[in-house]
Amino acid sequence: GARVVFASSAAIYGAPETTPVPEDAAKEPSSPYGLEKLSADHYCRLYASLYGVETVALRYFNVYGPGQRGGPYSGVITKFVEQARAGGPITVQGDGTQTRDFIHVSDVVRANLAAATTDETGAAYNVGTGRAVEIRELAALIRDRIAPEADVVHGDARTGDIRASVADVSKARAELGFEAETTLEAGLDDLLA
Repeated sequence: GARVVFASSAAIYGAPETTPVPEDAAKEPSSPYGLEKLSADHYCRLYASLYGVETVALRYFNVYGPGQRGGPYSGVITKFVEQARAGGPITVQGDGTQTRDFIHVSDVVRANLAAATTDETGAAYNVGTGRAVEIRELAALIRDRIAPEADVVHGDARTGDIRASVADVSKARAELGFEAETTLEAGLDDLLA
């Protein structure tokens, strides 16, 4: 009798053909992580169809916020914050024009609550802001808040890096009544407080 709200990921899309990325876009994960998330995402809908299990898969884009830890698999925000707090430089991989959709953890919580109570089960939804942010813009926002004197430098692009990723959030808005409320600027201020 329990509902399953699954933490899926934008990684299931791989390098999207167009942005913003709708839920029905091609799924071509470019990592084992993305492939595992895609498999579980499919299981959710299969179990809903075959066994009547109430499931909702939420495809998170780039989640950040308080409590996020550093380390080799941390997000770019955590890495930039660590570099800025050390006085810089802040290292952007590639030219910095690659885009991401950063969503604050408080909005992710709200999306989960909406998924836990919706009548629209057996479906998957993107959880993002719908705003494309260039990585070089992110680096400047973090630098300006922590260490305005720090340099932003560019290193080699990461092999296989996705150029553009931003969520089409229209389905979540229409069916879950969910829309992100926290701007990146306010979210960064919250993270750094």
